[in-house]
Amino acid sequence: MLLADDLGSKDIGCYGGPVKTPALDRLAANGVRFTNFYSGAPVCSTARATLLTGRHHLRTGIYTVIQDHMHHMHLLENEVTIAEILQANGYETVHLGKWHVGTPFRGWKKPWIDEHGFDHWFATDLNAAPSHRNPKNFWRNRERVGELEGYACHLVVDEAIQWLDTKRVSETPFFLNIWFHEPHAPLAAPDEIVSRYGDLSDPAAIYSGTIDNTDRAIARLLEKLERMGSLDDTIIIYTSDHGSYRHERNGDLRSGKGSLFEGGIRTPGIICWPNGIKGGRIEKTPAGAIDILPTICGLVGIEQPKKVHLDGTDLSPLLKTDVKQLERRQALTWHSPTSQPVLAIRDGNYSLVGWRNKEYPKDQTAIQDVMNQMKLILEKHHGRELTRDELWHKCYNSPLNSPDWNQLRSKFVTLNTFQEAWIPMIKSGFGGITRFELYDLSVDPGQTKNLAKQLPEIAKRLEQTALAIHADVLAEAPTWGPQVNPENLPPTAKKARTEKQMKIHRLETTKRSRFDAFAYLNRIPLEREIDETPDDLSGRILGRLANQEGRVLVKLPPGMKRDAYQGFKIALDSGQALHAGSCFSCHQLPDCSLTTSKPVTPSLRNASYSMKQLRQTMKTDPHHNLQLDEGDLTRLLALLQILKDVPDAGFRNLILNANVLDTSGDLE
Repeated sequence: MLLADDLGSKDIGCYGGPVKTPALDRLAANGVRFTNFYSGAPVCSTARATLLTGRHHLRTGIYTVIQDHMHHMHLLENEVTIAEILQANGYETVHLGKWHVGTPFRGWKKPWIDEHGFDHWFATDLNAAPSHRNPKNFWRNRERVGELEGYACHLVVDEAIQWLDTKRVSETPFFLNIWFHEPHAPLAAPDEIVSRYGDLSDPAAIYSGTIDNTDRAIARLLEKLERMGSLDDTIIIYTSDHGSYRHERNGDLRSGKGSLFEGGIRTPGIICWPNGIKGGRIEKTPAGAIDILPTICGLVGIEQPKKVHLDGTDLSPLLKTDVKQLERRQALTWHSPTSQPVLAIRDGNYSLVGWRNKEYPKDQTAIQDVMNQMKLILEKHHGRELTRDELWHKCYNSPLNSPDWNQLRSKFVTLNTFQEAWIPMIKSGFGGITRFELYDLSVDPGQTKNLAKQLPEIAKRLEQTALAIHADVLAEAPTWGPQVNPENLPPTAKKARTEKQMKIHRLETTKRSRFDAFAYLNRIPLEREIDETPDDLSGRILGRLANQEGRVLVKLPPGMKRDAYQGFKIALDSGQALHAGSCFSCHQLPDCSLTTSKPVTPSLRNASYSMKQLRQTMKTDPHHNLQLDEGDLTRLLALLQILKDVPDAGFRNLILNANVLDTSGDLE
């Protein structure tokens, strides 16, 4: 299984692209080349989950691009992957390259790659860093590897060849799952290759160079299989996770990465098996990555997983026989919660897309402010005015690299990042989907002419089908966040596993104040670890807040202002200097009651304090030694006010309607 990252449908040679790809062209010539092949989703994590499971990514637990340092979500442990099916049937299984469906690399409790069925793995959680050249973020079988020399595409092929030479049990069937990092940014390729496509500083030339370099790595792997005498007996599947962020590399298709228009989800699709299927064919039947798991089962004669709803269809009858028309289990559909359009369906020559009527709550004022600053830099760089769509695209994908630009881009990405607090809204059908457009892709692949009014019966039929599948998918999609509903967990999950997931993904306190919403939103640790003192815990929390501030990620629920946030930092500061409240040397988080008193004094929660009462308290032991001024007391009083409980329903809204606190001016 060979997967490119961010590669467009018109990038490689055999699809009419500008990049020289003789190895891939050879696979296409000896196999079946699909002209209507689709990704499982328009962005990385979701597309990969669909490929691995043959199921819509929402069923598997993944709603959008995973940020492992911010999101609980990951590919659920109980999902049955291609690797697990093959492993259970005597195959040795190996994953090499990018993963991006959730790892514990960044300290969060998530499954390791081997827990999804891979005997051996050599991987990164997401992109090769600092670039494709000399990456230093690879792990091998639960251990960090350290800095490596070479390009990522060749490093993963080196690992494949070494595994075949030294680790594989002779004559045992094997599954190599190779997910390349190229041509996803940050880009790097050898100068001698880049120069074939343009100037060494031209981003388009570097992009092409990474694809060319990857093709050379694939050629080395094919040569190894040929020397082993295994090439003709090996099923080789090649595709991309989704469309390219370079829209011109998606041909005449509309839009690109992140979109449910054709440019975001149409990809190359090549299946080659010289001793198993007739090669040299071009297949126009719509198919996609969602079909790969059932197709592998069909090709090698393995039973598909039982008691699991597969959204994909077995393509083996199409590949191995002269079947003229494939009978799909269900239509190809997509639902990308954060995209607009949010819903798409492909049936025959027709494509229907649907729009969500509302947007999820974001700090639009802050987003616009950052975009205005980025616009000045971008338009100066390009020497012209940018359209709204161009500006949005370049805010994410511009190759600009300077401290000011990088800080602005970090803010922009953070402000637009998916929030797991939106999931209950998604599952409830937030906003509704009532606006639809219909296109005939056989004559209008660029989706320029909406036929919904001319062909109302077809439009209505596809709308009803798409919405029915959409509802079924959402019913199975799990909830990540503060209020896990066990009814929303996948029905295939066992009780023990469900309980485990509940402990991981629910808010473990029963407290319901604005402070608790703030603690949840920012993942503030409130419980001491073994042998950790209260002051140590305070220091750990301050470190967490500093990290959040540095990335402009501090979120405040409605009703909590900056002064309450600053009051919390004063309360945490356990030093002896001015402005240090040292409150949690005595008061116990999360109860905020005195730990030194027997019996414990009443909690600060739900306490009513006036400024006069707070001043009086500061004069008593042990507070009288604190060096706090009037401003500090005002901030501490604001903190006390957010310790008052709210109703459960109100607490949920605190999570859903949080805003990002602008801390950029607070940084030293």
